[in-house]
Amino acid sequence: MCLHRRLFNMTKKTSSSSSSSSSSIQALYDLCKRTFTSSGNLPPSSKATQNLCSLLDTIGPADVGLRDENQEDDRGHGLLGLNLFNRVDRWAQPITYVDIHEGDSFTMCVFCFPTSSVIPLHDHPGMTVFSKVLYGSLHVKAYDWVEPALVQKGKQAGHPTVRLAKLAVDKVLTAPCSTSVLYPKSGGNLHCFTAVTPCAVLDILAPPYLEAAGRKCTYYHDYPYSTFSADGDEVQNGKEEDYAWLAEINTPDDLYMRSGTYTGPAIQTE
Repeated sequence: MCLHRRLFNMTKKTSSSSSSSSSSIQALYDLCKRTFTSSGNLPPSSKATQNLCSLLDTIGPADVGLRDENQEDDRGHGLLGLNLFNRVDRWAQPITYVDIHEGDSFTMCVFCFPTSSVIPLHDHPGMTVFSKVLYGSLHVKAYDWVEPALVQKGKQAGHPTVRLAKLAVDKVLTAPCSTSVLYPKSGGNLHCFTAVTPCAVLDILAPPYLEAAGRKCTYYHDYPYSTFSADGDEVQNGKEEDYAWLAEINTPDDLYMRSGTYTGPAIQTE
């Protein structure tokens, strides 16, 4: 079962209304359908990726039905009160998930974050994901696995088995900004989102999560490189701070999400 269905009991919000044919979100759906239906489960070509990014860069909050009041939030802790290391604080406010379209080839959805809320570190196996920040500021921390795989098995009770990953992204994205893309083996396939301010992200996942096809969403905890490295061990490429050991964890109990209703232009899917 995909991440989004696991978190919510969702209802389809798409429609065959002909009045939506000229909307930006309809154009985005049409381009996604042409791109991902023809490519199967393979990543899109560089030209197709560029075309999608160019269109996504033109999408704003109003195009997906988000109004000005959606961008206001007084439940968080504010920019100066954000503590990137206080997980209880970060997970105290709900994230709203809005399903725009979910199909076999791709999913279109929006996440609306209150200040300080977090989607913890997780992966996207065999998937390409486009992310467009619609408003606000979002901190993104993302890794890619080091290949060939370097695994340290827990040698003592309570020590997890960990795998080495390299930091790919560690920055704040503030709207308006360019679309970000992650790939099955590059671009930061394992990422964590932390809301610096109230913000919203439009995501396209292709193909969607599907556990039966090997696309299960797995959560991780990241440990500094020195935690599981022997004295004298040195990284081969880059600096020690560019690497981390990742341990698989259960879905966090504190992950607080709720489903929202899509109020943007209806999408004609036929």
